[in-house]
Amino acid sequence: MKKLLIMCGTGVATSTIVTNKVKEWLRGKGLTDEVKLYQSKIADEMKRIDDYDIIVSTTVVPDSIKDKVIMGLPLLTGFGTEEMYAEIERKIRE
Repeated sequence: MKKLLIMCGTGVATSTIVTNKVKEWLRGKGLTDEVKLYQSKIADEMKRIDDYDIIVSTTVVPDSIKDKVIMGLPLLTGFGTEEMYAEIERKIRE
């Protein structure tokens, strides 16, 4: 089972919106049994970032972890969602 972290600046509003959309998408793809979702704020996760297989963020992340992070802004703007979901699915199936 893959660990998927969804994080934002405060771990409250924005990450909740994204988490709900990702949950719905996972259900639609039949992937809910393959992923454990976590939600948090970036400040709490920087020391544990390697504990997760997939990271979706709606906030700016340090350069040191950019290669590990999928930007979740498409779920807020509506632009680029298909590409973002495709990247998440690819990482789930790796």
